[in-house]
Amino acid sequence: MRLKSFTGATMAEAMEMVRLELGDDAIIVSTQRAAGAKGVRITAALEAADADFAVAEMLGEGGNASVAESIKDALALHGVPQRLAERLVNAARTSEIANATLACAAALEAGFAFAHLPEHSAMRPLMLVGPPGSGKSVAVAKLAARSVLKQRHVGVITCDNIRAGAVEQLSAFTRILEIDLVRARGPDSLRKAVEGATGLFDLTVIDSPGLNPFKASDMEYLQALIDAADVEPILVMAAGGDPTEAAEMGEAFAAVGATRLFVTRLDTTRRLGGMLAAADAGQLALCDVSASPHVASGISPISAVSLARLMIPQPPAAPVNQTHWTEAPVS
Repeated sequence: MRLKSFTGATMAEAMEMVRLELGDDAIIVSTQRAAGAKGVRITAALEAADADFAVAEMLGEGGNASVAESIKDALALHGVPQRLAERLVNAARTSEIANATLACAAALEAGFAFAHLPEHSAMRPLMLVGPPGSGKSVAVAKLAARSVLKQRHVGVITCDNIRAGAVEQLSAFTRILEIDLVRARGPDSLRKAVEGATGLFDLTVIDSPGLNPFKASDMEYLQALIDAADVEPILVMAAGGDPTEAAEMGEAFAAVGATRLFVTRLDTTRRLGGMLAAADAGQLALCDVSASPHVASGISPISAVSLARLMIPQPPAAPVNQTHWTEAPVS
């Protein structure tokens, strides 16, 4: 495996540097804010990988004007902020692709970074951060289960000592996965827990308390947790939130070091403007999504193509021919 680090002013710029240097097959190992919060640093690897998505859609008929109008209507339906929607529509129009879904995918690819979370191993522990009720504990359990099912050694640490029953909930999941849950109380305890896990696991996932992004003391505490150990903070947000509110949350958590956005409850929402607003405002790479309440399933990486398919109305599938032929009886 070939590892290399890239630093850019924004997530999109750093991702473009990765593509130019390592190509489209590059695998994102970790992301973090550069020293002094000036820009973003991405560590990427190059190795053979299966194709992400097999895009075999036929290009549809119709001019670019009708395609752009279809995308504009879809973005409005999803509540995407006007300025962001205008940028995406212009990018779709510039692509000159005659299929609305593929044109939308091209616009999303141009406007956002996509950096999937590792399944097999990670150089730094992943700390899931976010507002209360965003689904961090379940997301921790899902990430752990995904790697355990791939025969990887996973460590789980919780420093959520605020929400009633939080430790018990996560402990129930880790018992099923036969993982020892390590509890950390505060920054110093977290630092010792991370140091104790170093070298023992392929992947270490940390559950943090749900904190108010608009409360200074909460964010100062979260910053202390992040600074206590060499962790990568991943913002976890539930889909379907108010886009303006989501954008402000994205900015707040990006300020303490988050560089990727993990979206939960995709199965219980119909509008995705909030997740796009948060990613855009915080310059966050979209990584994975959760679309099921079940721990053993419902988590997958997100790409420009799969996101476009969620946003653009898809034509109904062709009916399956149910005709059954039988041979006539021989007389």
